[in-house]
Amino acid sequence: MNPTLVIGLAAALIITLIIVAIIVWRRRGRAAGIQSALNSVAVAALRDVLIPNGMGGQIYIEYLLLTSRGIVVFDVKDFVGAVFASDRMQEWTVIGAGRRFGFPNPQGTLFDRVAAIRQVVSSVPVEGHILFSSQADFSKGRPKNVLLSSELEKRFSKPTKDDRERLSDAYAPYWAKLKAVSVPADSVTPAK
Repeated sequence: MNPTLVIGLAAALIITLIIVAIIVWRRRGRAAGIQSALNSVAVAALRDVLIPNGMGGQIYIEYLLLTSRGIVVFDVKDFVGAVFASDRMQEWTVIGAGRRFGFPNPQGTLFDRVAAIRQVVSSVPVEGHILFSSQADFSKGRPKNVLLSSELEKRFSKPTKDDRERLSDAYAPYWAKLKAVSVPADSVTPAK
């Protein structure tokens, strides 16, 4: 085999591996940033659980946090680029990094998740948000219930020690009830 060809193929392989490593590193960094932002406002958290939906089934919850404002459901969208979305659009679009893709408007599913939580803990404030990484750009307008990870600490400040005791007294029984009815999503075997 031609030595020049071997060197060229080896160089191409090394460059490809470097590019893949950079992409993976950036994605992990964004995911860690979102996780860190969620942890910064949570008094307690459940992740990737199924909760009864009130109709005999279960609904998937990606993040469920107990915060200083009550219980919050988060659906996370780790997208980078311009996001074109509105409350009435059936499909939202992301344009960035040389690609364009659409995904169904997540608001309807979020409302279903919040309703399921409210059925379990009717006496506690419950809200839901679609959480995007801070690298998402909503310059053409942002739908309601959409937050960027950089906005979490302003919106849901971490409670002080006194607030934690008050929250613990007020919300502990409801949080315990949520934990009791939740099932880890990965423990459920899909129907065949």
